[in-house]
Amino acid sequence: MSPALAVDLVRHAVTLALLVASPLLATALLVGIVVSVIQAVTQIQEQALTFVPKLLAMSAIFVLLLPWLLGQLVSYLAGLLRSLPTLAS
Repeated sequence: MSPALAVDLVRHAVTLALLVASPLLATALLVGIVVSVIQAVTQIQEQALTFVPKLLAMSAIFVLLLPWLLGQLVSYLAGLLRSLPTLAS
């Protein structure tokens, strides 16, 4: 395996990881900002108030996007397995 091919495989894997993780991370960021603004306005500083909405929102997004996430991961794995004979030589 050439170094250029190894770099390309790692680049594609990292890009896919970022693509798969970004909806969950964006959801956590947006819910965290909204909850922080609400806490600043109402002056309620409860830790559970930040954790529970993030958990619920991320769970909902995960369930909604699970078919797409699995499709992306399965297509990457299928492409990797298809190219395995050329990688071994």
